[in-house]
Amino acid sequence: MEEKVGHIKISEYCYELPDERIAKYPLAQRDSSKLLVYNHGQISEDVFRNIAAYLPTGALMVFNNTKVIQARLHFRKEDTKQNQGALIEIFLLEPASPSDYAQMFTQRERCSWYCLVGNLKRWKEGQLHRTVNVGGKEVVLSAERIGPHGTSFQIDFSWNDSSVTFAELLEAVGEIPIPPYLNRKSEESDKTTYQTVYSKIKGSVAAPTAGLHFTEPVLNDIDAHGVERQEVTLHVGAGTFKPVKSEEIGDHEMHTEYIAVRRETIEKLIAHDGQAIAVGTTSVRTLESLYYIGVFLASHPDATEEEMHVPQWTPYQSEADMSTVDSLKTTLAYLDRHGLDVLKTSTQIIIAPGYQYHIVKMIVTNFHQPESTLLLLVSAFVNGDWHRIYDYALAHDFRFLSYGDSSLLIP
Repeated sequence: MEEKVGHIKISEYCYELPDERIAKYPLAQRDSSKLLVYNHGQISEDVFRNIAAYLPTGALMVFNNTKVIQARLHFRKEDTKQNQGALIEIFLLEPASPSDYAQMFTQRERCSWYCLVGNLKRWKEGQLHRTVNVGGKEVVLSAERIGPHGTSFQIDFSWNDSSVTFAELLEAVGEIPIPPYLNRKSEESDKTTYQTVYSKIKGSVAAPTAGLHFTEPVLNDIDAHGVERQEVTLHVGAGTFKPVKSEEIGDHEMHTEYIAVRRETIEKLIAHDGQAIAVGTTSVRTLESLYYIGVFLASHPDATEEEMHVPQWTPYQSEADMSTVDSLKTTLAYLDRHGLDVLKTSTQIIIAPGYQYHIVKMIVTNFHQPESTLLLLVSAFVNGDWHRIYDYALAHDFRFLSYGDSSLLIP
C-alpha cells in the first residue's frame, strides 16, 4: 500500500489559481464568507453563518484551539562603521529549551528556539541585540546563533529583566507570520484577523484557517442545533507552506507537528462511536493520528510521548484491523495508567489518496494551494472528486487560501 501511495504524482493535483483569486485580506465580517457544500457528490453554496443547518443533530465537532504566536523577529546587526547594519530575520519554529510550549512562554531571562534565519550570510557570529519597550520598561533582547538543527538553527535568546516573560517580549516585538503567498507585510489588523475566536494555546506559526470563519453567533447556533463541540491542539508549523518539490509524494518528507488531546475529548469521541466533524485539516490530522496512536499503544502500553509519534507512512505500512472505538479506549486506558489528563505527542502523518479515514466523517476546510499535501488530504476524503469542487469554486467567485472562503465536505 505504501509503495502505491508513494508513487502518486503531485502534478496530478495541479490547477490554475490566478493571483487575483487569492484573498489578500479577510472579509470585514468573518461569517459572511461563502460556503461551498459538497454533500454526497452534490455541490451547492451558502453563506458561512448558516453552516449549522448542514450539521447532523447529536454530532461531535472538533476544533483546533492553537493560537498563532508573533513568531517573526527582526534584528539589526551592529555595524562598526556607524552604518545601518544588515537586517536579520529570526523565525521561531519550535521550542528547544524548554521544549514544552507552555513552559517556554513563561520563561524569564533566557530560552532557546529552533528557528529559520533570513540573511544568514550576514550573521556569521556574535550576538544580535534589540531594545524593546515592554510595559514602559526598556528591555534588551539578545540572540545568539548556536548551531544547525536540520534545516534550521538553534538560537539562544536572553534578556536583561527577569520580571519580563518571553511571551511578553514576543507581544512587544514579534510580528504575526502571515502566509508568504499573500505577498505583503503583516499589519496590525492581522494580529486579530489571523486568529480564530476560540484560539487559546500559544504555539502555531500559521493559523488553522478553516476556523477563521467562526464567530460567537455561529458557535452559539451550532450549540443550538444540538452539535457538541470539543477542542484539540495541533501547533501548525511553517512546514504547512512547504511545497512538494518531488515528482512523487513518496519522496516528500512531511513536517512534524505537536498535538495535545484532552481525556474529555477522547471520552466524547468514544461516546460518539469514534466519529467527528473536523474543523480544518489540522484537526483532521490530529484526529486521524489519534487512531494510530491507539493502535501503537495496544502493543506498546508503556510508550513515551516521543515513542507515540506518528511517522508519515504509518497508515500505509500495515492494515490496522482495530476498531476506532477500541483504539480510543486503548488510549484512554493509557492515560488512566499514567495519571494523565492530556495526551501529548507529535505527528508526521500524510493523508493521501488510498488513505482510509477512521474518525473524521465531515470536514470544514478552505481552498488549498495547487500541488499541496492538503489537496491530497481533500482528494482522499472526497474519493478523488476534488477537481469538481475546485472547478465550481473557481467558476463561482470563491476566494482562495488562508483568508479565503470555505467548504463543508460530506463524502
